[in-house]
Amino acid sequence: MMERFLQLQAAVHATLLSPALNVDESDIVTLSRADLANVEEVVKTLKPVKDATVFMSEERSPTVSLIAPVYAQLLQSMSDTIGDQPLIRDVKNAIKTDLLKRYNSEAEKKILHTSSALDPRFKGLPFLTEEERLDVSAGVTSEAASLEEYERKQRTEADQAHGRTGSSGTKEELLSVDDNVSDSAGPSAPKRRASSLLLSLLGPAFINDTSEPAVQSKTADASAEEEMDLYCRSPAVPLSEDPLDWWHRHKGTFPLLSRLAKRYLCIPGTSVSAERVFSTAGDVITAKRSALKPDHVDQLVFLHKNLEIPKC
Repeated sequence: MMERFLQLQAAVHATLLSPALNVDESDIVTLSRADLANVEEVVKTLKPVKDATVFMSEERSPTVSLIAPVYAQLLQSMSDTIGDQPLIRDVKNAIKTDLLKRYNSEAEKKILHTSSALDPRFKGLPFLTEEERLDVSAGVTSEAASLEEYERKQRTEADQAHGRTGSSGTKEELLSVDDNVSDSAGPSAPKRRASSLLLSLLGPAFINDTSEPAVQSKTADASAEEEMDLYCRSPAVPLSEDPLDWWHRHKGTFPLLSRLAKRYLCIPGTSVSAERVFSTAGDVITAKRSALKPDHVDQLVFLHKNLEIPKC
């Protein structure tokens, strides 16, 4: 409001002094030069807060990973600087005191810092101390390893269940499946047999020459630590890049961390989007459309929020 007034103050003064209004100049109460100077300083002080509010209220960009760096930046912007007027110091202290009451619990800090660490734009966590960064990195590695162990267990149980189901077929069914496979695949290539002379010459040195080499799988902890180390050493990502697109492109390089990032970066940073959905639903359901069925309301709201209609 103050910023808008500064932009329009010349027009406001001209309108108040217009003869068409027939207003006595003594009745006009306006701001003095000192007041205008204070308003300009307050607008400049509140600009980071306004920018953060506008950005976090966008529809697609804000995720929970933005809260910690934006919060740290606002606290830094509200610190006292040399030359601040008493009014500006009071404004900064009021905002800083209110901000310091938020995100104090360990659970909140863990979620915010972990999500920021999984955002390739903020993975360096410059707003934390070195000790805090190490703790966050260790927590992300541990959580990624736990996720990998859980998924390995699920795959093992699924394979065992599939094996039990597959072995329950009768001999006739298995034979019929083999016949169908052989018919559809055509004549099979003759298997190559190793020479007995080659076996007698090199057999003692290459005992497993006819079998595939065994691949020793890494533990979940080792895989998570290796990915985290590679992720921290990867180049920095510009702030203009979408973190979800980045993870989609690099999910092959970081399979564990990319799955963990999906859990955190899907969390919205604010409830603004949800509030907009309620407002849209209020525009859809009117007195003349009160007979709409719930399914139709859901479809109309979905189309309104997701359908892109080209401008003619």
